[in-house]
Amino acid sequence: MVSVGSADRYLPDTVQQAVKILVVGAFGVGKTTLVGSVSEIAPLRTEEVMTEASVGVDDLAGMSTKTTTTVAMDFGRITLNSWLVLYLFGTPGQRRFWDLWDGLAEGALGVLVIVDTRRLEDSFDVLEQLELRGLPFAVAVNQFPDSEEYGVEELRAALDLLPETPVVMCDARERAASVDALISLVEYVSNVGTVRAKETAS
Repeated sequence: MVSVGSADRYLPDTVQQAVKILVVGAFGVGKTTLVGSVSEIAPLRTEEVMTEASVGVDDLAGMSTKTTTTVAMDFGRITLNSWLVLYLFGTPGQRRFWDLWDGLAEGALGVLVIVDTRRLEDSFDVLEQLELRGLPFAVAVNQFPDSEEYGVEELRAALDLLPETPVVMCDARERAASVDALISLVEYVSNVGTVRAKETAS
């Protein structure tokens, strides 16, 4: 795997497949952090400083240190192995930016949903949007220092997820844990594609 500090700007000749992945979640769950922690290139960010205009619009409960917000997208790249590269597109979390999702979702193989157990209810509408779009997804639970710990099955029930939907714990600041979450998504989407292909063939 290519390291974050790699000076290589170009893909190795061995890469055979490039895959588009969306990274979504409610406001302030750690999408920008995750993309930045795994990207082997300097991530593209469209962050703006939060102003008084966001007061009463963006809920900053539990996020007293947050001073910026994504207004268009985050973009990063990670080479998972010698033949597969992921292009990551992080979406804005606020509802007023959700119209951007349609364009960003075009051509995406799957979605990594970041959730924060301190504000789990904020993820309900996000998951509903994904179900409307019919995109396969995995859930990554970003473990903040003051987050309560829950079991995977507790979270699956709380989020009303299907039994086969992957739920993984991660710290978006840590590269290894974030990469593992992406691998879980890719493996899940690959399995879904294999099952659908068999169903079509039969």
